[in-house]
Amino acid sequence: MDADEKRARAASFGDVAQAYADHRPGYPADAVRWLVSASPGRVLELGAGTGKITKAIAALGHDVVATDTSAPMLRQLKTHVQGVHTLVSQAERIPLQTSSVDVVVAAQAFHWFDEQLALPEIARVIRPGGVLSLVWNNADLTVPWVRKVFALAMSGGDTDEGAGDDPVEGSDVFATSESKVFRHWQQFHRSSLIGFVASQSRVATMAPAQRDKVLADVGALYDSYGRGPDGMLVPWRSHCYRARVTGLADFRKEPAADLDDGLLIDFP
Repeated sequence: MDADEKRARAASFGDVAQAYADHRPGYPADAVRWLVSASPGRVLELGAGTGKITKAIAALGHDVVATDTSAPMLRQLKTHVQGVHTLVSQAERIPLQTSSVDVVVAAQAFHWFDEQLALPEIARVIRPGGVLSLVWNNADLTVPWVRKVFALAMSGGDTDEGAGDDPVEGSDVFATSESKVFRHWQQFHRSSLIGFVASQSRVATMAPAQRDKVLADVGALYDSYGRGPDGMLVPWRSHCYRARVTGLADFRKEPAADLDDGLLIDFP
């Protein structure tokens, strides 16, 4: 997508915040532990949206700061997740002290960032030895009906975000990522499948008549499989990455004002 389309689609999520909260998949518990560790620390989540991964991170005992550019998305997050700090802010301009968090995590969000600006800013707020953790849910398109749904809802490049290449490859502030894939499943019924498709940025930015046709086609596709109350299972693959911060030593000459004496999270 070109820059204008990317900006428009990134800004569309506030309009579909309820559908996103209700119908987007979460992340498996073992993937969350791998991304942020089970030993409590301070975690900054960028592009937190409606809190699809936030609650699981907080449940591990982490002190979580959840940020997003969309106030409506964060309002949804607050209804589902208790005890986290929230801020409306951009990944390219983070309103936190230098060296103030152990982990920065972005779930289904990193591809919306301006990487040239965001990566140095992310590195700035991570304590020495800390990590940037990224995850994307990608549907298993080898399943025929899943492939048909995604063909209706998305352009080709939307179906495999974060799958394969190292997302920080070539960065001078992060080491090469380590990666791992976790599988999980999500049950859909007719209304939830339509809601899931409606939450996609490509569909949210369509003209109303075009969007209505796509959603009607999704409903017809569900009906054609005749699953009724049993619903249908979508197999997801959570593609996870962890990259340790290595650069921006010049930012670290003086300790941040809110830097505490806690240990860094210990990753296996």
